[in-house]
Amino acid sequence: MAINLKTTGSLSSAGVKLLVYGASGAGKTSLIPTLPAPVVLSAEGGLLSIAGADVPFVEVNDMATLTEAYQWLAGSDEARQFQSVALDSISEIAEVVLNAEKKATKDPRQAYGAMQEQMSDIIRSFRDLPGRHVLMTPKLEKTQDEMGRILYSPSMPGNKTGQALPYFFDEVLALRVERDAEGATQRALQCDGDGTWLAKDRSGRLASWEAPDLGAVINKIGGER
Repeated sequence: MAINLKTTGSLSSAGVKLLVYGASGAGKTSLIPTLPAPVVLSAEGGLLSIAGADVPFVEVNDMATLTEAYQWLAGSDEARQFQSVALDSISEIAEVVLNAEKKATKDPRQAYGAMQEQMSDIIRSFRDLPGRHVLMTPKLEKTQDEMGRILYSPSMPGNKTGQALPYFFDEVLALRVERDAEGATQRALQCDGDGTWLAKDRSGRLASWEAPDLGAVINKIGGER
């Protein structure tokens, strides 16, 4: 068997894979038009904030549509025009999968276990779309540690699914909304974890804070815009 030898220098050319989470209303969906030539798989129905950007989207209401969308992206000539794919939100897509499993079994534990296995396959499949930048936006999870600190991380139905989600991505960014000294609202992407907010940048090319522009983030990492 011939070995297919690759180099790490070519990894970003396969597309940058991003997980961006934040509080409801922080503007995760509004990041999508900053992606290069995006198409959205929407399970939230919350695209009004980007209505003016005229971004193409597919509504995902069931597993059949999700499967068809993946096959279209992976093999259709029509889909080649899209450089980026956004799953908004991956938490809601997991709910679609969970609802399907609940209808298939009367055992809730079995439904959650099946959902977790399916979501692992779904996340890997979309993440690994060749030559595409991929954005997944989960909801925000708030937990409290033994010292009483509030911790922030991506949220998914089922504890195991949420805990595993960040491990699928090299880039896990938190969209933060804060007020400056003058009281003006500022939005920024946190790229380094601080013990309270979960974040990581395995490329090592991002600053601790970046402007909420995913095209600029992709350029900085080394992907094509």
